[in-house]
Amino acid sequence: MPHFMVQASYTSDSWATQIKNPQDRLGAIAEMAKANGSEVLSAYYAFGEYDIVMIIESPSNVAAAGILISAAGGGAVSNIRTTVLLTNDEGLEAIGAAGGIGYTPPA
Repeated sequence: MPHFMVQASYTSDSWATQIKNPQDRLGAIAEMAKANGSEVLSAYYAFGEYDIVMIIESPSNVAAAGILISAAGGGAVSNIRTTVLLTNDEGLEAIGAAGGIGYTPPA
């Protein structure tokens, strides 16, 4: 199944709510993901541009997008960035395929 790295930022309102009433929101996302056949493999709070980093396994791009659209629609997160991940074997296969494509850069 495809893997995705998801990075997101909480809104200031969401942080304020969390401070007043701390909740396991990463666990809530994991439960939501199960509903469409996806799984949160790991989830972290982070410092910097993004507040949350997750690795999600989903049956398809559409399933992964459904999770993220649902989370974004709730208004608690913004600035969601999703990166499709390749396993080592998939990366090697892609590199091998690149050799047979024959791209010629502009001269």
